[in-house]
Amino acid sequence: MIANQAVDGWDALADSTRRAIVASLAERPQAVGELAAGLPVTRPAVSQHLKILKTAGLVTDRAEGTRRIYQLNPLALAALRDQLDAYWQRTLDNYAAEVAHYQAELAQGRAGTTTTTPSKESR
Repeated sequence: MIANQAVDGWDALADSTRRAIVASLAERPQAVGELAAGLPVTRPAVSQHLKILKTAGLVTDRAEGTRRIYQLNPLALAALRDQLDAYWQRTLDNYAAEVAHYQAELAQGRAGTTTTTPSKESR
């Protein structure tokens, strides 16, 4: 578990229990006891995981009587989504550049010019 250090959203989501908590909170806001009932960890462990998710800004809480109700922070999740979208777009752009480069080589007759020796099965 992460202790006494700054936590960003990606660090917080590196743990499978915290990802399970986020998945559960995506369904609806819940108290610690409700979350713990669906997980193979204790209530104190869920509280510790929620503390890390809260420090990372991924969840918020509010008082409701004697309980605290946790919910996802849509702004923090949107920021993570924006980062993933940027990585995805960069990947697609790089792939498109590679395809264009390969097509240019094909047009010039240079693509696939490496020679291989046929295997015994293909003779």
